[in-house]
Amino acid sequence: MATRKLGRAITAVLAPALALGATVALASAPASAAVWSSCDQWGTTTLNGYTLYNDIWGSGAGSQCIWANSGTNWGVNANHPNTGGIKAYPNAKKVINKSITSLGSLSSSYNVSVPSSGAYNTSYDIWDTNYDYEIMLWMNKTGAVGPLGTSQGTLTLGGHTWTVYKGNNGANDVFSFVRTSNSSSGTVNVLPILKWIKDTKGWFGNVTIGDLQFGFEITSSSGGLAFTTNSESVTSS
Repeated sequence: MATRKLGRAITAVLAPALALGATVALASAPASAAVWSSCDQWGTTTLNGYTLYNDIWGSGAGSQCIWANSGTNWGVNANHPNTGGIKAYPNAKKVINKSITSLGSLSSSYNVSVPSSGAYNTSYDIWDTNYDYEIMLWMNKTGAVGPLGTSQGTLTLGGHTWTVYKGNNGANDVFSFVRTSNSSSGTVNVLPILKWIKDTKGWFGNVTIGDLQFGFEITSSSGGLAFTTNSESVTSS
C-alpha cells in the first residue's frame, strides 16, 4: 500500500524528517564506487533522463543510502526496523506527460536483485499529472505486505497475471496490480493496463500520465539489506 504523495503530501512527512536526521546519517554507501550516492532522507539526482530519489518518508524509519551508476542501474542499502508501516520508496522516475489516448505505447523492462528476508515489494508507481490516481504494479513481494483496498479479481494483461485491488488512501484513488507470482526480471506493457482502467472499468477518464516510477517499497529490512536495480528501461511513443 502506498501513501506517500510526491508533491502535495510532502508536508505530511516533515515531522518524521526531524526524527530521521541523526539516524539516516549512520547508513553507508555501497562499497563499490558509484557515479552518485546519498544517505540524505530526500536525496535526489537526475541521470540520463531518470530522476533518482531516496524517499525515506514513513514514520519509524531507520537508515538508508542510495547509489547509482546511471538512472537505470542503482540500488539502496536499507536498515529499517521490523515494525509495521512503509518506511521508504527509493525509486527512479521517468516523466511521461502524455494523455492515455495520445500514447501509442508505454512499456518497461526490469531486472532486480532483492533479498529473501524483510518486508517489501518491488513496484511501479504511476501517477496522473494531478496526483488524483495512483496505479501500482507489484512485480514481487516478500514478508508482511499487502495492497490498499479490496480485491477486484484476477486479470491477465500487459504480459502478466495480476490480482487487482481498488482503494483510496484519503488523498487519491489507488489501483494496485499484484503479480500472482514473484518476478525479478521481465517486461510489462503498461498502456493496456491504463486503457483497461479507463475504458473497461471507467475508474478514470483520459488522464495525462505524469510520473512513472520504479523502485522498492520497503516496510522492514532489519540488520541491513541490499536492493538493486540491475537494469531498467521505460519506452513510450
